[in-house]
Amino acid sequence: MATINLIPAIPELILTAALPVLMLVDLVVPKGRRDITFGLSILLIGVCSAGSFWLLGNGEAAVTFSGAFIADPVAHVLKLFTYFAMFMTLVYARRYVNERGLTVSYLGGAFYLLALFSLLGQMVTISAGDFLTLYLGIELMTFPLYALAALKREDGRSVEAATKYFILGALGTGLMLYGISMIYGVSGSFGFAEVAKALTAGSANDLIMVFGVVFVVCGIAFKLGAVPFHMWIPDVFEGVPTAVTLLVGGAPKLAGFAVCLRILGQALQPMAIDWQPMLIVVSVLSMALGNLVAIMQANIKRMLAYSTISHMGYMLLGMLSGVRMADGKVLPMTAYGTSLYYTVTYVLASLGAFGVIMALSQKGYEAEKLEDYRGLHKKNPLMALVMMVCLFSFAGVPPLVGFYGKAAVFEAVIDAGLVWLAVVGILFAVVGGFFYLRIVKLMYLDAPVSPEKLVVPKEMVFFLAINGLLVVLTGILPSPLMDWCIGVIQISLT
Repeated sequence: MATINLIPAIPELILTAALPVLMLVDLVVPKGRRDITFGLSILLIGVCSAGSFWLLGNGEAAVTFSGAFIADPVAHVLKLFTYFAMFMTLVYARRYVNERGLTVSYLGGAFYLLALFSLLGQMVTISAGDFLTLYLGIELMTFPLYALAALKREDGRSVEAATKYFILGALGTGLMLYGISMIYGVSGSFGFAEVAKALTAGSANDLIMVFGVVFVVCGIAFKLGAVPFHMWIPDVFEGVPTAVTLLVGGAPKLAGFAVCLRILGQALQPMAIDWQPMLIVVSVLSMALGNLVAIMQANIKRMLAYSTISHMGYMLLGMLSGVRMADGKVLPMTAYGTSLYYTVTYVLASLGAFGVIMALSQKGYEAEKLEDYRGLHKKNPLMALVMMVCLFSFAGVPPLVGFYGKAAVFEAVIDAGLVWLAVVGILFAVVGGFFYLRIVKLMYLDAPVSPEKLVVPKEMVFFLAINGLLVVLTGILPSPLMDWCIGVIQISLT
């Protein structure tokens, strides 16, 4: 009997073993002392980060569990970014969930525990080596999010949003599973490497494989929230508590990139000529609808939801650019690296923007309307500054990190010979700048509705300042992060 190497899965094993213990601890924690659960959750994220960092230092890719689990450099880097996003999310959410009673009575520390279960699913998804493990990881990631969306079960709006999220999520999963079944039927394997070999050898039925690819791409688009499978994003972002909104729209986007990379960049790379046109259509529609409809929104969370849709379109530009060059050569490393970079920078700016929304949402008051941001620079200059930096990064204003991310993605598209697509992306980016600038105008040029100063906890001020500083510094000095992203993709795909 072959021995299974457990070392590559150390972070996942640590989290899997610790979660039941944390659940038992939370049961005996005195009522109103959920800060203990919060502290242990942060400690657990730190331990997992140390494990992934140690594995990354080894520099070699490892495959275990009969090929079902891949621990390569891109997996370690994605996990480190995911840990950071989850850490910041929990720090920002701490006061918010306490003030809204999401850590009292029957709920206990469910918010933190469900967030960690979702984190485990994201880790499994990122390291999936076959379609079956990928599916299990996606479900483990999303089911806790369904529960979190309905955590305020006395709030009709949250329950409605959670119901839509669950039903449409199940539909997306069904589409992906149907596509996977077709791919398995003609290739005879769930493994990404084996499927790619079957396609390269020409032993797979072309027609059935094309249908399988169509359903898989539709499932991916559902999970990313890309058009035309975007309908759940605005309702969920607006309807659920802001802390849950960030859990849905932050770290999981990194796992979404991993899904694209593992399926499209590895398993189905030989069929790139078939899925590239689909991604072009999805990307253009996402950029168009996301940027145009966001202009009409009066709710900032709903506006950022449509912004998310557009940013997923930009991320897909990098993925589809890894198919072919203008001279016929394939250069996926740089294209996928720019897509990874764009995803990381988007998540970084999202953390800051939603962090400010939670900081301004005092007890009994949700800072969700655009009007709530009138004169914010007079009420709390630092919060206004961080929000402006994040919004300008979304808009692609230099020298912030969002500008370099968009520039890198457009460069990859042009290198792939799709100049017209880069022009379309730039035009919609200009359109998108309008609604971001509208909020900045409200914060800095309009008079505040109420003169009271806004008091924000010191720990939130500290981490939001760091968040905003990272958005600025990684924009001024983009090369280290970009080189890192391209480097780990290069190592992992060769």
